Amino acid sequence: MTRESTIESYRERMVRALTHIQSHLDRELPLEELAAVACFSPYHFHRIFRGMIGETVKEYVRRLRLERAALRLKTSADPVTALALDAGYETHESFTRAFHTMFGVSPTEFRDRPSGAYFAPPDGIARIPTPPSGGEPLDVRIEHLDGIRIAFIRHVGPYGSVGAAWSRLMGWAWPKGLCGPQTRMLGICYDDPEITPADKLRYDAAITVSSSIAPQGEVGVQELPGGEYAATLHRGPYEHLGETYARCCGEWLPASGRELRGAPTLEFYLNSPQMAKPADLLTRICLPLE
Repeated sequence: MTRESTIESYRERMVRALTHIQSHLDRELPLEELAAVACFSPYHFHRIFRGMIGETVKEYVRRLRLERAALRLKTSADPVTALALDAGYETHESFTRAFHTMFGVSPTEFRDRPSGAYFAPPDGIARIPTPPSGGEPLDVRIEHLDGIRIAFIRHVGPYGSVGAAWSRLMGWAWPKGLCGPQTRMLGICYDDPEITPADKLRYDAAITVSSSIAPQGEVGVQELPGGEYAATLHRGPYEHLGETYARCCGEWLPASGRELRGAPTLEFYLNSPQMAKPADLLTRICLPLE
């Protein structure tokens, strides 16, 4: 399959998801449902969507509902409260705030404007916007990773708070002499912070260990299977990792002819926040491939 045909395939599948969304704006749209419509792995659909569309699923749905409400304000006499409920807002006040943020005026002011002096909503045809991109060209390489044995501590909560898990893991590993020059430090990311509530995010702070190491207390041990991964280097603060994920899933993946496997993403930390400035942090992102 050529590069052009694989890009076209990804675009056709994403258009199916966009069409499904705009046809079902009046109900909940589970991520698993949208992933099935587009024939993508539910595990990674959200990152592919954000990378290709430039918005999260939640942002896209919210925008379409507000644009539909704007059209109805101009073409119907429906009360603002009814339009708020149709747009998925529980109160008139929350709808008004969101509407003002998007259009710069309240729903009532918008309705009272002269015809033609308002933002034109979409024409109902699903199109893929061009997401913003920029910076250095993204260098993504397909690599085969051998299976590895790791010791880990599970963190549940915001990704910005994983430092405590790392401190406990290092406090366990250093006295045992497990932090040598060949030891790799990695994070296993099970959830997408743009989908999963912050207090429910799952993350394993992990180091590679030999077969002689056994679990102890909160420190677990597991074998990560090998396989092919799309690997790219993120340079900079950890809080900007999402931007690199979006570019990898939105720019590289559609042109690659590959599909993502339903498995966690791996992040290999090549240096430490204790030794490097945030701008110089190096993270090897590995996305699992079918």
